[in-house]
Amino acid sequence: MPKYVFAYHGGGMPESEEEQARHMAAWGEWMGSIGAAFVDMGAPCSIARTVTKGGVVDDGGPNPISGYGLVEATDIDAAVEMAKGCPIITLGDGSVEVAETFEVNMG
Repeated sequence: MPKYVFAYHGGGMPESEEEQARHMAAWGEWMGSIGAAFVDMGAPCSIARTVTKGGVVDDGGPNPISGYGLVEATDIDAAVEMAKGCPIITLGDGSVEVAETFEVNMG
């Protein structure tokens, strides 16, 4: 089955312990609803730098990645449906970029 990376953009650390607990519960519920399709639940990302031919941009550029996950889905539409419930969207103003991965034979 194809694999899709979820690249999370935006979001942030909740300020209060209550808000943090609410966010963590929402992430747990969302990930639980996807279940075994999550091949790698991923992790948050911190400081980013974007490296290009022209140089290095601090802070990851205009839309830095804030985390990632890896899911299996029948097609990109199914993966997008999974991503729609992500708390980075439902609890904030972030986004999830969904992209199919593929095997490369370096033979």
